[in-house]
Amino acid sequence: MNPYRLSVFTVSFFSMLVLFACRHKENAAATIADSPGEMQIKSTRLIENYLQQLLSPHQKELDSILPLHQPHLINELYIDNAYEPLWCKKQAWLPIGDSLIAFINTAKNYGLFPTEYHQAFIDTVRQQFAKDTLATSFKKEVRLWAKADIYLTDAFITISHHLKLGRLPIDSISLKKDSILPATFYKDLYALVKKNANIKAAFENLEPTHPGYKALKAAIPSFLAGYDAKEYTFVPTKTDSLKFVKALQRRLYEGGYIAYTNNLPDSITLAASIAKFQKQMGIGVDGRAGESTVRALNSSDKEKFYRIAISLDRYKSLPDTMPVKYIWVNAASNWMYVQDGAATVLTSKVICGKPKTRTPVLTSNIKELITYPQWVPPPSIVLKEILPALKRNPGYLAKKGFSLETWGGKKMDPYSVNWAKFSKSVPYKIVQGSSDGNALGVMKFVFDNKYSVYLHDTNQRYLFTSNNRSLSHGCVRVQEWDRLARYIVSIDSIATRGSKYTPTDSLTNWLAIKKKKSIPVKTPLTVFIRYITAEGKNGKVIFYEDVYEEDKWIREMYFKHS
Repeated sequence: MNPYRLSVFTVSFFSMLVLFACRHKENAAATIADSPGEMQIKSTRLIENYLQQLLSPHQKELDSILPLHQPHLINELYIDNAYEPLWCKKQAWLPIGDSLIAFINTAKNYGLFPTEYHQAFIDTVRQQFAKDTLATSFKKEVRLWAKADIYLTDAFITISHHLKLGRLPIDSISLKKDSILPATFYKDLYALVKKNANIKAAFENLEPTHPGYKALKAAIPSFLAGYDAKEYTFVPTKTDSLKFVKALQRRLYEGGYIAYTNNLPDSITLAASIAKFQKQMGIGVDGRAGESTVRALNSSDKEKFYRIAISLDRYKSLPDTMPVKYIWVNAASNWMYVQDGAATVLTSKVICGKPKTRTPVLTSNIKELITYPQWVPPPSIVLKEILPALKRNPGYLAKKGFSLETWGGKKMDPYSVNWAKFSKSVPYKIVQGSSDGNALGVMKFVFDNKYSVYLHDTNQRYLFTSNNRSLSHGCVRVQEWDRLARYIVSIDSIATRGSKYTPTDSLTNWLAIKKKKSIPVKTPLTVFIRYITAEGKNGKVIFYEDVYEEDKWIREMYFKHS
């Protein structure tokens, strides 16, 4: 993102000011063309001059060219074309130039922001050209054609990058080798566009093919059709209860959830209007203005569109080719899907991490199933929850079904330990034995990761009825654990015919006799755990609460100039 991106109004004003107020800085004869042929020659010279000045190490600032995203890549494209314009020719737009301008103006349908691609300047110039039918003034301005061509090239490169890789930083789980597209990528893409004259198809070919991406993108037109640009009253936190209620009342009135009155509403009326809002937003209906409800009240359509753009970009961090079979967990929606080709073969509610103990974003492969597993709490839970309880009462372990062992396996009496002397670590292993009351339930799905998290059953299955399921310590509790386990065993047995495998009746038997058993998984089944707060469902955009406030952080870091 260019840190010097200007507002639309500023760009338009500055551009036209430069074009006409600063003419004395450029040779008028060199920037006026009396014929289409002369325009082609002069615009070529001016494009080369602009770019050489822009890339010069001694050039502090070129006041007649606005900041560009990728000046070096722009120059690479023009070098191959001997600096002739790429999008216009002889005082007329080329078809690919018209197509690129049209794409910029509809960029929101792709989760992009037209203002990122010099829309204001290009539209202003285009409108002036359209009015100037006799080519007596604007169409003779070489500077307008040259600058518009350069800006369109910058837009072409930036849009390509945004559609292919997105704007988010590439991280360790992205599985993409490169975070920067080489100049050859843009050159080949331009050659393809020039040959086929179909820039829309070329751009769309860069996008992810993930079904989640397609569904969200397909829902954008519906969202934009009902886009509300209205500014609403901001509801503050409850530091001042009177101020809070007044702002809440006004915001509910602005949204049509409560009738106007000069007096503060009574508690019943207020609760009913809040419930009406909650129901419409698809959040938990309790008639109370809690944190999640206030966040929803303060979420404008503008902010929602940022979340759409961020969610689309998250899909762009996925591999270009997804596995045929994989497990998809969305920690924002608290749902899991098992994908087999184009079919979703299993859907399940899940419980993911609380904001303070979030479920990490990761990619790994299921390598083992364990029936009636033991649970060894990770150090974070031991230090934050178990150790304080032990300091109060060493009998806590027995009450919760835990045993205390040395790391060599020797049983320890918790009453024999001076728990008060520990604060940063505990030199013992705390184990919860196999049982129906085990925190992991009766099934654990193991995959390698540095966070010590996994998928598992739970002994608190009633929590799946909750609308807010961000409740765990970071692991993912799966409601349909039995169906998931049988699916994994079935595909493993099919893939390893002729070898030893675990039939489903063996799995049924081990569960029936409550036996702890390790089941190795020989067929790789990838688990993708992601955090996506906007999804497409039945042609509509569904928003989930940004419980980890990742969208807020990304918005401030990477989209603040959009």
